[in-house]
Parts: sequence; C-alpha cells; structure tokens
Amino acid sequence: MPMDRIMNLFISGMGQNSETALSYILLGTLAAAMTHTGLAKIIAVKISSFIKDNKYLLIGILVLISMMSQNLIPVHIAFIPILIPPLLPLMNKLKLDRRIIACSLAFGLKAPYIAIPAGFGLIFQGLIADNMTNNGIEVLKQDVWKSSWILGFAMFIALLVAIFITYRKPREYAAVNNCSAESGFTPAGNESKNAGSSIDLKFKKEHFITLLGAIVTLIIQLVSGSLPLGALCGLIIIFGLRAVSHKNMDFLINEGVGLMGYIAFVMLVCAGYALVLKETGGIEGLINSILPFVQNSKLLAAAAMLFIGLIITIGIGSSFGTIPILAVLFIPLCLKLGFSTSQSVILLCAAAALGDAGSPASDTTLGPTAGLNADGRHNHIKDTCIPTFIHFNTALIIAALIAVL
Repeated sequence: MPMDRIMNLFISGMGQNSETALSYILLGTLAAAMTHTGLAKIIAVKISSFIKDNKYLLIGILVLISMMSQNLIPVHIAFIPILIPPLLPLMNKLKLDRRIIACSLAFGLKAPYIAIPAGFGLIFQGLIADNMTNNGIEVLKQDVWKSSWILGFAMFIALLVAIFITYRKPREYAAVNNCSAESGFTPAGNESKNAGSSIDLKFKKEHFITLLGAIVTLIIQLVSGSLPLGALCGLIIIFGLRAVSHKNMDFLINEGVGLMGYIAFVMLVCAGYALVLKETGGIEGLINSILPFVQNSKLLAAAAMLFIGLIITIGIGSSFGTIPILAVLFIPLCLKLGFSTSQSVILLCAAAALGDAGSPASDTTLGPTAGLNADGRHNHIKDTCIPTFIHFNTALIIAALIAVL
C-alpha cells in the first residue's frame, strides 16, 4: 500500500477505540480527584485497625477493594500507591508473603473485567463484542460475560492456590528506618495505627461527595451503557459540589491524563494498526497458511491462538489494546474451523488477557509493585511478574482449552 493510504487507514482505525480512550482519561481524572480528597488514606487506616492479626481478612479486603476499583468505583490502579504502603508494617508484623498480595491485587484488577459487565468490564466486553462483530461473528456486549465467566472462575481457583498452597509459609522482611515520604509508608516495627497518626479519620463533606460521585458514575454507566457519560457525571458531582477546589481542576485533569493517558494512547494505536492489517488482505493468506496444520484439531488450533495471544500481550502489556489485533487474526480462523460463538468469545478473551498478568509493562503488575515496593523490599520481576504469570496464565489456558473441548 502507498504510505499515505496506510496513514489514512491508521488514523481512521483509531476512531474505533475513541470511546474507550475517553473512558480511560475521564476515569483517570476521577481517580485523581478521589486521591486528593484523602479518602483512600482514611480507608487504609480503618483497615489496619479492623483486621488486627487476621492475615486472611486483610487479603480478602484487598481483593474486594481491587475488584471494586474495576467495576464499582472504577479508579483502576490509582488506589494502590495510596492504600498499600501504610499497610506494609502490618503485613510485616503478620509475616505475610507479599507475593500473595501481588496475586490478590492482580486478580482483583483482572478477573472482574473479564467476568463482570460493569466499569472496566463494560469496556473490555464491549471491545470483544465490537471486534468480533466487525470480523464476522455477531455478538452483543451484554452476552460476552455469559461465556467469559469461566475464565474469571479459573483465576479465582488460581488465587486460592497462591494463598493456601504456593505462598502459605510466613516470610519475614527486613525493617527499614527511612522511606519516601511521598509513599506514605511507615517503617516496619511501628504500630499500624501510627500510619494514620497525622490523618484526620473523620469523614468530612468532601469524602461523602466523593463517594456520591462514585455511586453516580456506577448508576449512570449501568443505565446508559456509557462509561464516559458515567465518569463525566461523577466528575460534575465532585467538582460541582466542591469536594475538590475549582482552582485544582486543571491540575487534576492533567494528573488524570498522566495516570491513564498512556493506556488510552495504546488503545488508539492498536485499533489503527488492526485496521491496516485487515485492509492489506494479508490476514486471509495467513489464515489459509495455518489451516492445513490445525484443521483436524480444534484443540491444537486453540492452543496456537492462546500462545500467539500470550506473546503479543506480554509485549504490549495491555489486554484491552490487544483485542483489535487478535480479533483480526483469530475470528476468521474460528469461523473456518467451526468454533461456536461461545468458544470464540472465550478464546478471544483468554488470548487477550494472557500476558497482562505477568507482563513487566502491564498495569496489572506495575500497580501492585508500586505499592508493595514502597520500602524497597519487593522485586517487580521475581515477586510480582513471575507469581502472577505462573498462576493466572496457567489458569486461563486450562480454562480456555477445557471450554474448547
């Protein structure tokens, strides 16, 4: 193709993910606004005082909060660097292996958008439906979870294995005498309540307004099916009722773009690249070259697709951004091999999600490390990427292959 034709197609294709990119930008701003009200720090101190010496209660609470960050109050990873560092002294006291927390947070950041059609799940499942429809298999957004729930269930089993089998033994971390003040981390050995000694634990007007904004965001997106509209209404509540000063609005918008802008840009670029791939006509040739090797075995074809998805997603670090590329490759192949609509949904969801947990460049791993390494005692590769890769990618592959069989 001529270069000008390629660029025109690329720019045209970017528009297919414009709603998703806008959602990320607005949700990043919403997360920044919630951070600046101090709500997350209050929640961290409340958790410390509530769980006492029950490490499993702490794990359960963090799993629930991370799940809520995807579907109920869609702030994504923004809560982790604020909520986790004040809890590190408590984790040290409990001799809790932080790899469990890394897996717990990764599960909460990943499984809900695969299995629950709300918040980021609405974005992910909408991308699955739109890209499958564009490539020949018509699927409604609200029907995706009816097939993909099995992947979320498999990840839950993997989480239980990590908690009760793989990393069940106590692990001690060396005490640190000084830490970054920005992280909010309190040195190990201090009482957990000290983490909140300088924080006013009373819920104030701005905290209730912030919670109201989050609730409005959820309700509007469920009623309208539009996450950007829900996030915009939530921001109107927060700014309109002055939970955040109007003079800070520009600053928060910039912070929101900084928080989620990279992901939004990757989403736009991937959609443009997918359209260029499709228009070259090379996809059909690729499919026809693969068919002789896999046409006698759906299992072999599924395994090949999952492996390709794993490699691509680890490189990009975004399961959302991988969907348009994988759909162009996989959906024609699924049609030729006679996969059902449900099997095709599961394969595309699994192939896109593979590698997101375990990729060094993924927010699913970068987020947990940002919180757990506040004292320099948590390695990104060994303590976050490898544990999440082994547990969750194994579970996704097994669940997808069982679904095909």
